[in-house]
Amino acid sequence: MTETEPAATRVLHPPVGYRLTASVRALTFSPYDPCARVAAGTFWWATRTPDGPATLALRPAGGELLAEGYGPGAEHVLARADAIAGLRDDLTGFTELAAAHPLVARLAREHRGLRMPATGEVFPRLLRAVFEQKVTGKEAYRAYSAMVRHFREPAPGPLQPLLLPPEAATVAAAPYWVFHPFGVEQRRADTLRRAAALADRLERSTDAADATRRLTAIPGIGPWTAAEVVRIAYGDPDAVSVGDFHIPNTVAWALAGEPRGDDARMLALLEPFRGHRGRVCLLLEAAGIRAPKYGPRAPIRSFAGY
Repeated sequence: MTETEPAATRVLHPPVGYRLTASVRALTFSPYDPCARVAAGTFWWATRTPDGPATLALRPAGGELLAEGYGPGAEHVLARADAIAGLRDDLTGFTELAAAHPLVARLAREHRGLRMPATGEVFPRLLRAVFEQKVTGKEAYRAYSAMVRHFREPAPGPLQPLLLPPEAATVAAAPYWVFHPFGVEQRRADTLRRAAALADRLERSTDAADATRRLTAIPGIGPWTAAEVVRIAYGDPDAVSVGDFHIPNTVAWALAGEPRGDDARMLALLEPFRGHRGRVCLLLEAAGIRAPKYGPRAPIRSFAGY
């Protein structure tokens, strides 16, 4: 077997109308993510497993989904391939909840092929979330990609260049000045290193609620960061990113026609969808719904909770 041949394969059976690219988009930071991307209709995802480095490739094949695993951790990623593709996403009861609002009901029908992935991995998503704290998306991506390339380690498989996310121990041991050239100030660098030192404990979380408790006990990690992590690591459909600059406005506009909203208003409007509040936010994003660019001046909010 060569490095370009999968170590193992698995055939998955997605529901009718399933949309691979839309479902796994949350696992990519941008179309140029060094660790995950869609190329020629195939999703490539590099990661680290207890058995070693691995790359998972997911490709549509005649109504089915072919999962291919590369590297020492191939069997590990294949065992979770259906979850990573979003095929374990449980929509039980959501149709009834969605009926509470005509827009949500319509989006649920139009985007029924959209599923929420669950990687089962906390630390890799936490890396990205910390980089996203208090900066623009472009700034966060530049810093994240620069860090991945600094600790450069090629991922197994034929798609190159595809890189592995840095090992937690490597991040924990790196001094602050290593992160400074990436545009990361000391506060976020220290948060990254603290979280990396506790990565093993974080990965032992039993569920999204347990992970949230462990995450928010780390200085520099608050409700927003925790929600961003558990939505991806556990596929938590109820995780709402409280403290986000844009989401409260989007929810207020979409569900109440109000151009601006704060966290309290957002949570009140999402309450009828409890259990799937994060899914509603995902549907609004998938539909490209945004609040008007200009409206009543939003109050300046503290992002101290991160």
